[in-house]
Amino acid sequence: MTMAGAGSKRLSLGRIVVFALASLPVSALATALLIYLPPHLATQLGVPLAVVAGTWAAVRLIDIGVDPILGVLMDRTRSVIGRYRPWMIAGTPMLMLAVFMLFFAPVGVGKPYLVGWLFLLYVALSILALAHPAWAATLAKGYNDRSRIFGIMAAVAILALLVVLSIPVIAGRRGLGDAGAIHAMGWFVILLSPFAIGFAIVFTPERVAPRHRSDTGFRLGDVLLVLRRTDLLRLYAAQMAMTMGPGWMSSIYIFFTRDYMGFSQAQASMLLLAYVLAGLAGAPFTAWLSTKIGKHRTVMAIAVAYSVGLLTVLLAPKGVLLGSVPVNLWCGFAGAGFELTLRSMLADVADEVRLDHGKDRLSLIYSLNTAAAKLASAGAIIVSFRLLAGFGYLPKLGHANTPEAIRGLGMTFVAGPIACVVLGALFMIGWKMTAEKHAAIRMALEARDAEAALGGADGEHLGDAAEAAA
Repeated sequence: MTMAGAGSKRLSLGRIVVFALASLPVSALATALLIYLPPHLATQLGVPLAVVAGTWAAVRLIDIGVDPILGVLMDRTRSVIGRYRPWMIAGTPMLMLAVFMLFFAPVGVGKPYLVGWLFLLYVALSILALAHPAWAATLAKGYNDRSRIFGIMAAVAILALLVVLSIPVIAGRRGLGDAGAIHAMGWFVILLSPFAIGFAIVFTPERVAPRHRSDTGFRLGDVLLVLRRTDLLRLYAAQMAMTMGPGWMSSIYIFFTRDYMGFSQAQASMLLLAYVLAGLAGAPFTAWLSTKIGKHRTVMAIAVAYSVGLLTVLLAPKGVLLGSVPVNLWCGFAGAGFELTLRSMLADVADEVRLDHGKDRLSLIYSLNTAAAKLASAGAIIVSFRLLAGFGYLPKLGHANTPEAIRGLGMTFVAGPIACVVLGALFMIGWKMTAEKHAAIRMALEARDAEAALGGADGEHLGDAAEAAA
């Protein structure tokens, strides 16, 4: 057995794909909530734009505080059906109900209605988005096997993005209109969720760990324990930077493609489809590359590739759709690997945390990473919009903006994301968690867990020992 593969058993491709299906509804909603639902509420249902913006901001701020609490509770969950199954079973109906109430909301809904159902939706998303990758990290114990499983999960999730982006096109051709497209997205998520998540729950094994006395309640010390580790803080900072870069582009994408490049909304959607489609190849390639050169070097490599691609965006001929396709394919290919690689690295550090402290804090580690990503997403909108305002750009004027404002739009679209992803890559310099080091950590964990299973360790470690033995 090689050091890199020590302690891991390679999972079959079929098992990983079935497990990865649970990411489909979460991925689909991420796009629908960001791009399509807010305009629908403001235009089709007549909700004032200020109310929509205020609702989203208020709910996201509250939701950020929910993630660490969920992470601690998941780490302390013990049941006869596993640690993460109960949470995914609970989150699925919550998600379906909230989607129905928001995507099929009646005309004239007010702020209390939106806040209530949007909060429920984000809580359900947080549950599923935390439980699924944490469960994945327990399925794949080895350094390289984790890259593989997260790469496949990312590729499957991209399929949901492609479907959501295609729905408005199909709805338009069938004369359903914008409201019909929103309803189709809602039904897609509602009908998909029980099957996609259900298959993952039923057909994926989970190690069942017994409950012990230290696994009850929420403790601030658990959060502080995680935040004191510089390696985790570096990963959280990298996650924020590499979420803010693509998020920055997304927030002003329609403005850039319409007013700087001269494309119609349909053409902009086609370019976005090309970007997402390229991620189907980029995600597994990134996972493979990380097994060859290491995960931290892979993050740096794809950050450079992504930035090089962005440098060519402004060189493409305006109004020529085919001229912009190559750069969208390039950036989509490179950008698909940011999150999957960082998630895999978090799981590796979580093993070291368990070795150092004797406690499994995997879910909490992921929850703080999710909170960091949410902060970065909100920051991307705030910073990019303020920069555009500084250049004198006004979205309602469209092509009628001044040449200076249009140039500022182009520079903002390119410079901000490049700065963000390069910053994220800088956090990887000097990273110590290599495949060899992680293999040694896994061997130490397995030796300690085996000793505990034979009665040679105290009660604090019995939960981890039982999990390893299962």
